[in-house]
Amino acid sequence: MAKPKKSPSKAPSRAPIVNRRARFDYELGDELVAGLVLSGPETRAARDGHIQLKGSFVSIRGNELWLNNASFSLKINERGKPGARTIDTEPRKLLARRKQITLLAARKKDGMTIVPTKLLNQGKYIKLVIALGKGKKRYDKRETIKKRDLDREHSRMMKG
Repeated sequence: MAKPKKSPSKAPSRAPIVNRRARFDYELGDELVAGLVLSGPETRAARDGHIQLKGSFVSIRGNELWLNNASFSLKINERGKPGARTIDTEPRKLLARRKQITLLAARKKDGMTIVPTKLLNQGKYIKLVIALGKGKKRYDKRETIKKRDLDREHSRMMKG
C-alpha cells in the first residue's frame, strides 16, 4: 500500500518578540498594529528574532510614526568574519493610517506615551504592536512586584 505524500510544511511559526519591560514601566491602554519599513538585513534579523525592543519608543515627526532606539542585530557580510553582527539603532518608519496617527498625536498631547509592545513575524509581513501608555510611579512598580510575588507563592501552595 502506498503511503500518502506529506504536504510541504511551512517554516515553523516563531513566537513574537515581546517588550516585557513595557508592561512593567507603563499602564498600557489601546493597542494598534502598524507595519514597519525595513531593508533586507533588517528583515532577516526580525525573522531570526535578533531584535530587542527594551528601551524603545515611538515618536511622531511630520505626521509620521517613527520607531526609535530599537536594537537590530544585523549580519555583516565580510570575508574572514563568518557570523559577525553589528547593532543598529537608527529610527525606522512605521506604517499606519492617517486617522490612527492623528488619534495617537492627540492622546500624546494629553501626556500619554506610545510604547512598542510586540513585534509580530508569523505571516508574510512584519508588524509592530504599539500601545498608549501612562508611566508608572515607583510605588506602583513596587506594588506590581509584590502582587507578582504573592501570585507566584499562591500558585506554589496550590501545586504542592
